[in-house]
Amino acid sequence: MTTPQTASAGWDLKDLVAWQVAMDFATAVYRATQRFPIDERFGLRMQVRRAAVSVASNIAEGHGRSSRAEYARFVLIARGSLKEAETQLLLCQRLGYLDTAKTAELLALTVQINKLLTGLRRKLKR
Repeated sequence: MTTPQTASAGWDLKDLVAWQVAMDFATAVYRATQRFPIDERFGLRMQVRRAAVSVASNIAEGHGRSSRAEYARFVLIARGSLKEAETQLLLCQRLGYLDTAKTAELLALTVQINKLLTGLRRKLKR
């Protein structure tokens, strides 16, 4: 994983593995939710998409902050959004909107992102 630094220190956000995987996750969630029932257009479909996008967005916002403490706070917010998306994906599966295989694929990404966020936060706190 890339050493956590703020953007002002010259590290590019796009080099951060946690952000890259979070972007992959958001893309996968968008694709997986394309065929949800029409009545979910503004319901669960939109909620899970927003939560997934929020993970990468909060990593990015933290990366752009001026202190490591602020960055670490946004990493925690990203983790909260990740858990929100995870819960919503499980609900999608229960409702029959996602099959078991697709849910497992998306949840595997959440596990990977959580590990990356934990490592990133640990390095920021040093």
